[in-house]
Order: sequence, then structure tokens, then C-alpha cells
Amino acid sequence: MEMIKKHFFSDMSVMLGRSMRHILRSMDTIITVTIMPIAFMLLFVYVFGGAIQAGTENYVNYLLPGIILIAIASGVTYTAYRLFNDVQKGIFQRFHSMPIARSTMLWGHVLTSLISNAISVSVIILVALIMGFRSSAGVLSWLAVAGILILFTLALTWVAAIAGLSAKSVDGATAFSYPIIFLPFISSAFVPTESMPPVVRAFAENQPVTSIVEAVRSLLMGQPVGNDIWGAIIWCIAILVVAYLIAMRVYKHKVV
Repeated sequence: MEMIKKHFFSDMSVMLGRSMRHILRSMDTIITVTIMPIAFMLLFVYVFGGAIQAGTENYVNYLLPGIILIAIASGVTYTAYRLFNDVQKGIFQRFHSMPIARSTMLWGHVLTSLISNAISVSVIILVALIMGFRSSAGVLSWLAVAGILILFTLALTWVAAIAGLSAKSVDGATAFSYPIIFLPFISSAFVPTESMPPVVRAFAENQPVTSIVEAVRSLLMGQPVGNDIWGAIIWCIAILVVAYLIAMRVYKHKVV
């Protein structure tokens, strides 16, 4: 058992290194993923911020959690793209002819997604600090925020894996991200749900992004989180488990 674990983690490090090299050789992917959310943040804070009643003195404090989720939703698109390329080029079949644990090929892409999205989120938080973002959160609250964002990234990355493994074209592999990127706009990410029409408000208050945004926002502001944190965790884990099971099924059926 010890040898199997050692072999698995050794293979994992090789696959992770391979995926990370693609990222480092093409830093424009991280730059592209980061620029759009930052542009949204600048637009909403400096153009629309004065007209939006969010109940906070500094609108960037209210806005930041939603911007982070948009960045992650954009970032996982490249996971689908890289997986699609590997399938089309027969990379998986080549690796299968080698003594490599097969699941590590997928996990290499997943861990790369975590790392690249962490870089993007860090840059966005740095820009938000320059724009006036301030947090009264303690260490435990920041760790809780990190945990929620990791779960959210993992959940969306496995959704991206389904798209990348099953798509028949590049457009098909990346199209899944469009509705996910759009979801924060119909949530409490930009404005309180109380200001929305009844039907829109009902949808906004019962979709996963609102729970995640509210939990992250409360943690960052040092406010009581209430049931939002449990809603965020349950949504993330549910999406993660379902997406993982489907992705592994598609992987075994189509690639292995």
C-alpha cells in the first residue's frame, strides 16, 4: 500500500509539472483571466458604484466576492481547453502505454487549475486593496474564505473536465463557462437581492452563487455568517461530487 501511494504521488507530481509548464509558457492565460474581472471591478466601482445602493461605504468591499467568483469561472475554462487538446492529440492514449496511474492525468489538470486560479485571485485582491478594499477578518475567517474558494474552484474544475473530455470542438469545450460567468449577475454579487423584481429575486436567493458570495462577504467583513456558510459548502460539495463522478465516467468511457 505504501508503495502504491508513493507511486501515485510521484506520477501526480509529474502530471502537475507538465500542466504547470503549459501555464508558465503561456502566462497570457492567467493575464486574460485576471483582466476581465478587474475591468468589471473598475467599471462597477468607479462608474456605477455611486448609483448602486449596497449598504456599504466602500462598494469594492461589497463587490469583491462576486468578482472573485467570476475570475474562477473564467479560469476553469482553460482546464476544459487543455483537456480537449490532450484528447484530440491522443496524449492520454500515449500516457496509458506507460506505467502511470491513470487518474493522475486528470488530477494534474485539476491541481493546475487550483494553482492558476489562486494566482488570479491573489492579483485581484491586491488590486482591490489598491482601490480601497479593507477587511476586518481574522486568520480563521481568511482560512474559511480560502476553503470555500478552493471547494468552488474544484467543483467548477470538474465541471470543466466534463466539457473538455466530451466536447467535439474547442467552442463546445469552453461554452459551458458562459452561463456560470453570468450567474453572479443574477445574485447578490453586485446589488442586494431586495432591490430585484420578485421572480428574479426568488431565483437569485436560491442559486448557489448567492450563498457563496454572502458567506465570503460576511467572513471578509468580520460579520456573522449565519446559514450562508453551510449553504455555500453544501452547494460546492454537491456540485463537486456530481461533477467528479460524471467526469470520471466520461473519462473511462471515452479515453481509457
